[in-house]
Amino acid sequence: MVDLTTNYIGLKLANPLVPSASPLSKDVGSARRLEDAGASALVMYSLFEEKIEAEAQQMERFFYQQSLGHGEADSFHPVPDNIQTYQEQYLEQLQKIKSALAIPVIASLNGTSLGGWVEYGKQLQQAGADALELNVYHVAANIEESSDAVENRYLDILRELKGHVNLPITMKLSSQFSSPIHFARRLEAAGADGIALFNRFYQPDIDLETLEVLPKLELSTSSEALLRIRWTALLYGRTKLSLAVTGGFHETPDILKALLAGADVVHLCSVLLKQGVGRLTEMLTEMEQWLAEHEYESINQLKGSVSQQHAIDPAAYERANYVQILDSYSSPAGVLR
Repeated sequence: MVDLTTNYIGLKLANPLVPSASPLSKDVGSARRLEDAGASALVMYSLFEEKIEAEAQQMERFFYQQSLGHGEADSFHPVPDNIQTYQEQYLEQLQKIKSALAIPVIASLNGTSLGGWVEYGKQLQQAGADALELNVYHVAANIEESSDAVENRYLDILRELKGHVNLPITMKLSSQFSSPIHFARRLEAAGADGIALFNRFYQPDIDLETLEVLPKLELSTSSEALLRIRWTALLYGRTKLSLAVTGGFHETPDILKALLAGADVVHLCSVLLKQGVGRLTEMLTEMEQWLAEHEYESINQLKGSVSQQHAIDPAAYERANYVQILDSYSSPAGVLR
């Protein structure tokens, strides 16, 4: 029997398939179904500092500013006993899922201030999280902010939080850093345990009738997996960080390619939302069959064997690939060139 176990940020997992932050973790029943389907760990949906702050401001308006225009209500500040804040709901859900599941539960934190990252990180640890995934969703739109300042934002958050919690920490990165391998080494030196490649920045759309800028949610597609596979192959062996890939993993062959490139775990989200939790079980079966057919005894034997350091043609991961692809293109039959 093939050994599917893998190690990720100090956690020994039964296999490399880990559902990432999604609405599936908002329900204990669906979280249990993920575990039953074979998930080796679970990343909780994100706790957003903006939502905590917005709720606090709303409470301030409704419960502590009631005297505006009504002086007789100046000392009347009733706060219903049964109100549960967004933050309390998240922490309670984390505790419920931890109690219901035997697999590790990784809390996802999306903060905005250094103090917020620390305070909420400590609370997630107290609530029982096995690890933290830091989702530093930062669009570098400030013309005065240098690339070094963007990287330092991540490093400052990581160092400060490492001083207050003793959980393994994964940094979820975007693909827009100018030198991802160098940055990964900086994160490793600052105390990160792993990195997740890559965060998907949801792109706003423009309504041509109203000219409004609108949010638009698009689930990932399989074509996005190749970017993650490439950078995993380039990073493998150059850092001691655990490597996770996230975004675009809809098919078992893509999962196998990520493992061959050097990934420790593969995060699944859109495929489970589109096809259901049962797809995870099918992927595990297909993965095990492929490994057995190709005479692999374990995931560890497979892992990183086609990284840049071990590939037959290492240059294929860099510029040589670009040149070869352009030279190989030919127009479809009937199209004039």
